[in-house]
Amino acid sequence: MHITRNITVKSSHHAKPIVTDLFYKQNNTKKPLVIFCHGYKGYKDWGAWNIAAEEFANANLFFLKFNFSHNGGTLENPIDFPDLEAFGENNFIKELNDLEDIINWITSNYDFKNEIDIENSTLIGHSRGGGIVTIKASENKKITNVISWAGVSDYGIRLPKGEQLEGWKKQGVSYILNGRTLQKMPHLYQFYQNFKDNEERLTIKNAVQKLTSKHLIIHGENDEVVLPVEAKNMHTWNPKSELVFVDGMNHPLGCTQPWNNSKMPFHLEKVVKKSIGFILQK
Repeated sequence: MHITRNITVKSSHHAKPIVTDLFYKQNNTKKPLVIFCHGYKGYKDWGAWNIAAEEFANANLFFLKFNFSHNGGTLENPIDFPDLEAFGENNFIKELNDLEDIINWITSNYDFKNEIDIENSTLIGHSRGGGIVTIKASENKKITNVISWAGVSDYGIRLPKGEQLEGWKKQGVSYILNGRTLQKMPHLYQFYQNFKDNEERLTIKNAVQKLTSKHLIIHGENDEVVLPVEAKNMHTWNPKSELVFVDGMNHPLGCTQPWNNSKMPFHLEKVVKKSIGFILQK
C-alpha cells in the first residue's frame, strides 16, 4: 500500500495550506476516489481514521483525507489545535472552498492519472463534515456518491439565539472549552455572519433535496450529539437515499482520541464495511 501523509495542497482562496493524506494501492489501475471530511473539533488523524483509511485502500479504493485549512492544525502539527487563531477564523464557506480545492487538485493531478477513476468519486463526511459533503455533492455534479457518518441535517439550529447571540455580537468572540485538550477554543462572530450571509446555500435540507448522487446515511442509535432524528430528516428529504442505523453506536463511531488499538472499533468497522460496499455496488 502506498501512503503519503501531510502533503500541502495550496488553497485558491487564502494563504493557509490544506494538509492532506493519500492511501492507495499503487498498481496502475484506475480506482474509485474517496474523499473524507472530518467534523467539528476534528482532524484527519483523529481516533481510528488512519486505520479506516487503510481499509478503504485495501478494497482498492483511492482514499484521501485532509484537514480543513482553518481547523486549528498546522503543517508542523496537524493533530490537535496549535493554531487557535485560525480555528476562530473558520466558517462553513471556507470548508466548502477547501473541499472544492481538494477535488480539483486530486482530479487534475497528472501524477495520479492512472490511479484514479475521476468518473467515480465519493465524498464521506463525519458529523459537521457530513453537512459539508452533502452541500458540495449537490453543487458538484461530478460526485457519484455521498455518504454521511453521524452527519448533521441543520447548521442553523446549532447557532446561539437571543441574549447569547447578542453577547457574541457585542464581544466579537465566544469560547468553547475542549474537554480533552482543555483549550478555550474561540469562535469569532464572523462565523455567524458568514452563515447568515450564505444561509440558503448552507441549508442542508436544500442540498439534500437537490442531490443526484447516490446517498447513504449512516447513524448511531445511541448518538447523543447529533440525534438520530437528523438522519431520519435527511432520508425524508431524499427518499432515494439509503438509511442505516447502527445499534448501540455513539457519535464518534466507537472511537476515542488517541486510538491506541491496531484495529478499528467494532462500530466503525461496520460503518466502513457498509460504506465500501455502497461505493462498489453496481
